[in-house]
Parts: sequence; C-alpha cells; structure tokens
Amino acid sequence: MDGVLNIFKPSGITSFDVVRIVKKLGSTKKVGHTGTLDPLASGVLPICMGNATKIVDFIMNESKVYKSTLKLGVITDTYDREGKILKEEPVCLNEEMIKECINSFVGTINQIPPMYSALKVNGKKLYELARKGIEIERNSREVHIYSINIEKIEIPYVTFKVHCSKGTYIRSLCYDIGEKLGVGALMWDLEREKTGLFNIEDSIHINSLTKENLESYLIPIEKALDKYPRVSIDEQYEKLLINGVLIKDKRIMGHVDLNILFRVYCNERFIGLGKRNGEGFKILKLLI
Repeated sequence: MDGVLNIFKPSGITSFDVVRIVKKLGSTKKVGHTGTLDPLASGVLPICMGNATKIVDFIMNESKVYKSTLKLGVITDTYDREGKILKEEPVCLNEEMIKECINSFVGTINQIPPMYSALKVNGKKLYELARKGIEIERNSREVHIYSINIEKIEIPYVTFKVHCSKGTYIRSLCYDIGEKLGVGALMWDLEREKTGLFNIEDSIHINSLTKENLESYLIPIEKALDKYPRVSIDEQYEKLLINGVLIKDKRIMGHVDLNILFRVYCNERFIGLGKRNGEGFKILKLLI
C-alpha cells in the first residue's frame, strides 16, 4: 500500500506509537511519520506508507497551524506542564500587556529548541541528554510566525492559534512569551490543526483505524503533493526521466518555468517531482 494517512493522534501516546500501530494494521514495515508530536500534544500527524515514505520531507517542510494554551507564572524544565517546576511568579498583568507581547512574536524570530525535544546534536537526541541531567548549548534558529490569533485570556491561562513555519517549537514560543513578560510561562495544551494540506477536520482517529478500513483512508501520493503544479512531458522522454537524465530539449523548456517543482506526468502516468534549472529538466524525486 502506497499513500498517506491523515491521522489524528490523541494526547498520551507518542508519534512512534502511531507508526507502530499503522505498521501492524497495514502489515508493513515501510511506514514513517511527518513530524513528531509530543505525547502531551494531540492533532494531525500524517503517516506515509510504502512508496510515500519518499515524500516525508516534502510534507514536513509545510507550514503548520497549532492551537495552544499557555500558563503564565510557571517555568518547568520541559517548558510544559509535565516537567519539574523550576520557578513560580505572581502574575500581575493585564490583557493588553499580554496581547501586545504575544503579537510581537509575529514575523521572523530566532528560537532556541528546548532540551526536551527530539532534535539531534552530535548524533544524540536532546531529550536523551536531558533525562540524564545534561544540558548543552543549543544554537538558535530562524523560524517564521505567520500569524497569532488570541482566542481567550483567563489569567494565568491564554489560548491562541498560531500559523508557523516548520521547525517551530510551540513550547519554546510559550517559554519566550513568559520571559518577555517577566513572569515565565509553560505550554499547558497543544493541538496541531493543520500541516500543509492535511486538516484536523479530515483526519481519522488512530483508535478508529482498522485493518479493514485502512486502505480507504489512504491518500494517493500525487494527491498529497497537490500543491505542486502539474506538467505533462511527452512519453518519448519517460525512460530518460526515470533514469535521472537531464533533458535539454527546447520543446520541453518552452513550457516549463524555471526553478519550480512540478508533479511530472508521462502519458497521464505520475512519475515523480521534477524541476527545470538553467541547463535542463530533471526528475528530483522518482515516485514509481
């Protein structure tokens, strides 16, 4: 079976638990998730099966939408409510101060990943080091916050929806908001509502997935890549494209824009993702 499952992961289980369940139901080892959700978090977790594991990186590169609640006045070592409390502060803030602070994070920001994360440094996952009591210096990295919509403020709790780039840690965002307000904060709840074209409304709860219905929820690879424009190439070039040959024929170059990733079809058959550079057109990701 080749395709992508739009899975809803409940809180209390890991992303790897979801992969393990899908492997068992689909009787296959070729399964991969498209971006870890913490055990505390719930929401959209696209799962790639079979040949679709080749497009994991393309799905992971998409922007995300999260709904989160933070709690002001508390800092923990994990940046969420499951961690060890390191500091507590009284919260003497009004709603306007909180809104102004949170909205100031919209745009391109630098963020330091939390120690309790799956990010690898020198081959070691940060959370493995953190569990041993080891904290290492992490480089900040640039992420983009496209928008933040504050839905509810009931001090010390604030609920907001954020649209952000890949690689954004909402726990770190909550921590940074608390730091800027001077009272500290932790992430209380988190739900991923969207990643790329995968929405929570269309997802299937992992507990509702069975051997019998799994295939019916499988999204074809080409549909999962629907954001990329389609281009049809004459079938005479199919074998060359499949073999990774750079096609320089001007008859192709005339209707293919430069530096745009396309879904490539030959004789109505989807074969992969390709791009034209200054020299010619080539398949970058073969998907047959």
